[in-house]
Amino acid sequence: MRHVSIARVFQDNQPRLDLRWEAGLDGRERTLEAEMLIKPIMGQVGHLNFIHPFAIQVLGVAEMDYLSSLDNTTLQEALSRLLNNSELTAVIVANDRPVPPYLQIQCDTLAIPLLSSPQPSPHIVDVLWYYLSRILAEETTLHGVFLDVLDTGVLLTGASTIGKSELALELITRGHGLIADDMVTVARISPDTIEGRCPTMLKDFLEVRGIGVLNIRTIFGETAVRPQKTLSLIVHLERYTEEQFAEIDRLSTTAIFQEILKVSVRKVMLPVAAGRNLAVLVEAAVRNHLLQTRGIDSTNEFIERQQSWMANANDNL
Repeated sequence: MRHVSIARVFQDNQPRLDLRWEAGLDGRERTLEAEMLIKPIMGQVGHLNFIHPFAIQVLGVAEMDYLSSLDNTTLQEALSRLLNNSELTAVIVANDRPVPPYLQIQCDTLAIPLLSSPQPSPHIVDVLWYYLSRILAEETTLHGVFLDVLDTGVLLTGASTIGKSELALELITRGHGLIADDMVTVARISPDTIEGRCPTMLKDFLEVRGIGVLNIRTIFGETAVRPQKTLSLIVHLERYTEEQFAEIDRLSTTAIFQEILKVSVRKVMLPVAAGRNLAVLVEAAVRNHLLQTRGIDSTNEFIERQQSWMANANDNL
């Protein structure tokens, strides 16, 4: 089970959020679990919520104004209800608001981490949500070359000698970007989103048989590499014989998908044969994919036009 401690959350986000430790230091090893990513009701971080509590409760201007409007007895009851919830992992007081002494005392007593920050509460929620969605994301490793083609994350797959790296190099010379060669780390950062990035050891490098290992950043410049990208399309290269190539259904309308970490990713089978410009074909496949995501399918459009023409021709007989 993937998890992260509040101490790690504090350490990783302290510079950006100017976090301060107010109380509950004994609870610094309390953890946030990966299963929180998929719970339908409880999220990881959000503003004060007594009914469906967040793991990290953020008290902003509105929440602190509400608490300060309560009399002492009602305030203590409200905070006790909040702090004794089993789902609570930490509390953050935002907007540089004063921390109520009773909240400090109870957090120390119950070993609940209590942090404060001068940053606005919506900013804190956004930063921590982004951080936790990645550090707790389910991960796996794929074999292939991951590229940014026309602002779309494209994974090239296929046999080890089919020419993925050479194709990637040609795409890079055409202005597209390299993310990872050979090994791609992918993570499910939301229920329907897969993000790919390069392992640290392989960053910037592309191996091309006959030439060796190339540093793409050094050769082509900063714009030729990308840190990460959402995986949107898989292009699988497959070597075809002339007979297999001739038998391809040229008007197929059946979409192919590959499941990665329980997310379906669109897949295109690209036959490799002599004389084919694979870089142009990959670009065309990406453009076609972008059109299909907008509901525009060229093959269906052609079939409908053909059927309409045939119907009109029959009517004129």
